Amino acid sequence: MTFIRSFSAVLALGALALAACSKPDQAAADEAVPAVVGARTTVVVARPFTETVSMLGTVVARAGHLASLSVPTQGRVSQVLVATGQRVSAGQPLVVLDPSVFAAARQSAAAAVSLAEQNAERTRRLVAEGIAPRKDAEQAAADVARTHADLVNAERQAQLATVRAPISGVVTRVNATLGGTADPAQPLVEIADPSALDVLLNATPTDAGRVRPGAKVTLSAGQRANGEPLGIGTVVDIGAAIDSLTRSVAVRVRVPAARRPLRIGETVFAQIAVRTVPNAVVVPLEALVPEGDGLKVFVVDAQSVAHATPVAVGARTDSLAEITSGLTAGQRVVTYGAYGVQDSARVVTPEQAARGVVDTGETKGETKAAVKADAKADEKKAKP
Repeated sequence: MTFIRSFSAVLALGALALAACSKPDQAAADEAVPAVVGARTTVVVARPFTETVSMLGTVVARAGHLASLSVPTQGRVSQVLVATGQRVSAGQPLVVLDPSVFAAARQSAAAAVSLAEQNAERTRRLVAEGIAPRKDAEQAAADVARTHADLVNAERQAQLATVRAPISGVVTRVNATLGGTADPAQPLVEIADPSALDVLLNATPTDAGRVRPGAKVTLSAGQRANGEPLGIGTVVDIGAAIDSLTRSVAVRVRVPAARRPLRIGETVFAQIAVRTVPNAVVVPLEALVPEGDGLKVFVVDAQSVAHATPVAVGARTDSLAEITSGLTAGQRVVTYGAYGVQDSARVVTPEQAARGVVDTGETKGETKAAVKADAKADEKKAKP
């Protein structure tokens, strides 16, 4: 009997010792993966997803609505009547060359015509009298025709000495300098019609191959997607050749109704829709965490414990990523703060922390209804 009592006492002491050892071990295990306070989560949803390609471009005048003007012959600029940015009407004078040179050329051509006509008349008389051969009369008649053509050309050049606007629009460039020399190879004035503008995008050959005429284009001012929204355009033409300088392909976009007037030379950021998936699993980009050569997300279970889950990512936009495998709709993933989460960590959102959620997962005054309300709120935010 004494032996049995002694053995029971030993068992009791062993159980107490084991319990004492297990409590520190459990506490150490709990402390190994601390709770993450401040992370945010969202519910994964299946929704239509449009894949886009992004590129930069410039606002340009539409073909047939841009004029580059020069002089017919070299001369001195005597008047500059317009400035850059000025609106002009078709036929309005822009630049005037020194008229004396053209007046002298016209006078010389007129004198040549008079002399040729006199010579032709004299040659006809000589031919009629049999003194000169008939070929001299033919040559004289040709000289008359040539001098008349020279006179017409001189008069036309005198008219073109005043450079006029062929279209109504805005002056985009003026190279003429008062008193300077104008050369036929140098454009003096450029005019563009601001009511007929396109956006010319620079696409890589790969992206250009994915774009189709008629595709919708979301346009923003500047060099980023978060710039001022300009409206929706449509692809009207895709270049068939690569630019030798930029090594890019030109994609022309028509913008029928921009939110504000576009400016020639303005930089534009474009996103072109190239593919639409009607029922894709998508997550915010901030939910993706690099892992080796791949990516992972942290899936949060019903006990608010995060589990690292490898995923395969398809297309992306500036804010969302298409998940092709690894996730299903309805799962909850960590978004903001995902880089600070460890596998098996307990995730506590700021809203839960405000209601008294502690590291052990116990809540102070939090009901199951409140937890369900959080889930419904996340689902509502996740829907498009």
